[in-house]
Amino acid sequence: MFRQLLIGAAAGAVGTTAINAVTYLDMVVRGRPASKTPELTVQHLTARIGVEVPGAPEQRPARLSALGALLGIGAGVGVGALYGFARGLGLRLPTGVGAVAITATVLAATNGPMVLLGVTDPRSWSGSDWLADLVPHGVYGLVTAAAYAVAE
Repeated sequence: MFRQLLIGAAAGAVGTTAINAVTYLDMVVRGRPASKTPELTVQHLTARIGVEVPGAPEQRPARLSALGALLGIGAGVGVGALYGFARGLGLRLPTGVGAVAITATVLAATNGPMVLLGVTDPRSWSGSDWLADLVPHGVYGLVTAAAYAVAE
């Protein structure tokens, strides 16, 4: 079981690298800025739990940005570990089906808190907003499932 969990976490790290690469490539191609939703999520979450991110005015935004990125890394590695855990419990999905399950899970794990905290509302997203969200997360799911299959 522990082995599958570690393989899943490693596969999630590989998938996280892939989602970051696809996202940055999209930023290059479309000339768009980085999303502010990760750092806004940190701001809303820390306000909700009564913790303040420390720092002088010039430091705090950098810390919020870094914490937002770390939340994304944690979600990517964590969803991969969850997939490994499920595999350890005997769940045997074909890689393609696993990729879809991983994609759905990571979308829920990342977008869910943002929606619950009021950071974003997917009902107001445009088609290009949905595409910019679904494609990288789909790549994450596919790469994570494939990396797990190779490592197992």
